[in-house]
Amino acid sequence: MMKYLQNLGRSLMLPVAVLPAAAILMGIGNWILNVNEGSVIANYLTSGGDAILSNLGILFAVGVAIGMSKEQDGAAGLSGLVAFLVVTTVLSVSGVAGLQGVEESQVNAAFENTDNVFIGILSGIVASIMYNRFSHVKLPDAFAFFSGKRLVPIMSAASMMVVSAVLFFVWPVVYNALVSFGEAIVSLDAIGAGLYGFFNRLLIPTGLHHALNNVFWFDVAGISDIANFWASEGEKGITGRYLAGFFPVMMFGLPAAALAMYHTAKTNRKKQAASLMMAAGFASFFTGVTEPLEFSFMFLAPALYVVHAALTGLSLAIAAMFQWTAGFSFSAGLVDYTLSLSVPIANQPLMLIVQGLVFAVIYYFLFRFLIVKFNLKTPGRESDDDVQTEETTENGNQAEATGAEDSGDKDETAVMAETIYEGLGGDENVLTVDNCVSRLRLEVQDMDKVDQNKIKSAGVPGINVVGKHNIQVVVGTQVQFVADEIRKMRKEK
Repeated sequence: MMKYLQNLGRSLMLPVAVLPAAAILMGIGNWILNVNEGSVIANYLTSGGDAILSNLGILFAVGVAIGMSKEQDGAAGLSGLVAFLVVTTVLSVSGVAGLQGVEESQVNAAFENTDNVFIGILSGIVASIMYNRFSHVKLPDAFAFFSGKRLVPIMSAASMMVVSAVLFFVWPVVYNALVSFGEAIVSLDAIGAGLYGFFNRLLIPTGLHHALNNVFWFDVAGISDIANFWASEGEKGITGRYLAGFFPVMMFGLPAAALAMYHTAKTNRKKQAASLMMAAGFASFFTGVTEPLEFSFMFLAPALYVVHAALTGLSLAIAAMFQWTAGFSFSAGLVDYTLSLSVPIANQPLMLIVQGLVFAVIYYFLFRFLIVKFNLKTPGRESDDDVQTEETTENGNQAEATGAEDSGDKDETAVMAETIYEGLGGDENVLTVDNCVSRLRLEVQDMDKVDQNKIKSAGVPGINVVGKHNIQVVVGTQVQFVADEIRKMRKEK
């Protein structure tokens, strides 16, 4: 299961890489709109960012389908999209209203948010399973047109109809249970705020955090924390208590966690980790959009994500206990924090900065300790197996230098790929070709036919045998180009 989750985490890197840019566009746009509501530039920026952030489910459906399929083929991505469209259309408000024979206004609120990330990931997983199972199936001649990869979207659609039928009964039960739970903890004051913060983060991967947010942020239980704060209504120090504790985490805690993950990344992956962590950390601090950071490690290191959820709960509990309040309309980033300073009902909001600095220290050292102590697979450390030869470690920088040279010279990349492929045993021995951020991950029929010396002669810094039929070849940051060359050779032959 852990291996499967790590593969899932690796598959999420493609859609996750898109999020920081969208978050920054939204943050800048909303900041300008709060100053000038009619700004054309602001509307232009927010529209671009919203195009991505409003369609996260689709991005994750396609990304997971491609990443989890054996050959990472475009047909898998198309199947992920088909699967997502099927379930979100069948379980949309209008779709459910038709199934139940009622008016749309009578449909359970649970079905208003079925196009979320959880459904996207589920659709991608189902599509990848269908691709791995049916992409090479040959049908009788009468149906030959639908054989192989053309069969995959069809099977994905059929499978998601079954999944939709299950979710039709299960989804409302889970959603309504969370709403009831949220209403029950309202009376627990600061402890309740902490519990809300904990479960808010814990439910992010499923998309069900919206159920809790409806209770505390809007008018489901009469709290309406967001509207009341900006209208400066209610009791000072109380209104905004379900918002304030997010600022120390999103502006300080998570960026510090990003720094810890960068510092603990493997030497030959630090550049890649830096690019992701810097963009995601800035998005979290400036706009309060945390998905780029959270999705970068929640599946690679789920235990670490639980720690993050617990720290978020602690932050909300502390802010509520001392009645330090600030509010947001978009998210708990610098933009909304700055704007909320002028709201009369805000109470000692500068103390949230002090709290944030303390949480930055806690996040950094706790994340760094846990990552190293338990060898957690955070960005820059992810792999199916952490066994790595001393040669790999010593030559990490050499791998990056070699990769940099190869990126500008296709012939050298092709030569390296050809040498590696020959060392693996070629078409007769290689069953599947995959890659992560720095290494080739291959399945071979017979490990005895693998010539490791031949592979090393290509200039790779290390080889890692992880089973009777699985081998990893450490290439460096240009591994994707080497993998593409090998796949090209397999097709040509």
